[in-house]
Amino acid sequence: MISAARVPSARKMAARLTTTVAQANQQTQGATKKMNDQEILNDTLKFHGHRCWASVAGVRVGLAALAALNAKRAGGTQLYAIIETGEEHGGMCFGDGVQYTTGCTFGKGNMRKNPLGKLAVTLIDKDGERAVRVSYKPTLQKQIAASSFMQQRSAGISPDEIAEADQMELVNLVWNAPESDVLTVGPVFDYPYNWLPEVMGFAKCDRCGELVAHAYRRVVGDQHLCIPCSGYDR
Repeated sequence: MISAARVPSARKMAARLTTTVAQANQQTQGATKKMNDQEILNDTLKFHGHRCWASVAGVRVGLAALAALNAKRAGGTQLYAIIETGEEHGGMCFGDGVQYTTGCTFGKGNMRKNPLGKLAVTLIDKDGERAVRVSYKPTLQKQIAASSFMQQRSAGISPDEIAEADQMELVNLVWNAPESDVLTVGPVFDYPYNWLPEVMGFAKCDRCGELVAHAYRRVVGDQHLCIPCSGYDR
């Protein structure tokens, strides 16, 4: 005969089951997040055209910024990004990583450059009037500079012509590094701003006949012209 003291109560059994299910859900959510992040990385690299450390840094910075704001990728213009890369240097690929990850793009007009030559972004939640700045640390730069990929880039070889194994060496280096080693995530801060609404619609230039957004039409006499036809600078 089994002692009643050794038989778990229904309440205890239910509590154990609840704990087990919760742990399983947490593990599943963690695995799903890793899988989704990996998919984002893979899709970014396809979009970017080659595999490089700077685009991966952009993905990591973008993901960290979204997490800090508890925001999801913007399908519209709910978010706005200010990237600090500037022009004419080897780390501009960073911008594509930020664009694909956050949904802030130059095409949608919810991204702009503050040309400081840095691998950093300020991501703004427009409706929530909050923002965060995330930057990429120089921790891995000696390894990156000494890599076969960068040696070939310095020799003038186009990144998409470098062997995939050499490309993936740096992708994995940056992607697998602990966040605290490669990113500085600043505090979330208030960002109130008077955002201008989008001006919808196009019309034909009365002179050249090409479509022009309404905000870019200029009045010259009785004609509505595009900027080049109007003679105005802007």
